[in-house]
Amino acid sequence: MQAKLHVKKGDMVLVASGKYKGQVGKVKAVLPKKGAVIVEGVNIVKKAVRVSPQHPQGGFVEQEAPLHASKVRPICPACGKPTRVRKKLLENGRKIRVCAKCGGALDVEG
Repeated sequence: MQAKLHVKKGDMVLVASGKYKGQVGKVKAVLPKKGAVIVEGVNIVKKAVRVSPQHPQGGFVEQEAPLHASKVRPICPACGKPTRVRKKLLENGRKIRVCAKCGGALDVEG
């Protein structure tokens, strides 16, 4: 069974703990099976790559590695602060994520 995560692709998040504490970035990918997220510009690692058509020289490539989802907190677009997420049921039956501090919507209404 996959875990439901409190962040989605495209969210701005603050890293709340660990080596990268205090860094802010946008979520590039969510890995629900691992309970992890990949954040732009955070947790950069060097990976050795073999010679291939994409990498004719081979060598080392820098890329973002996953962080555990519990280490990140979404930033509310309304108040601009890192927050926990609450769920709110709308009149039409949809559930949206809202800021626990100000009550502003984290999901983009479409």
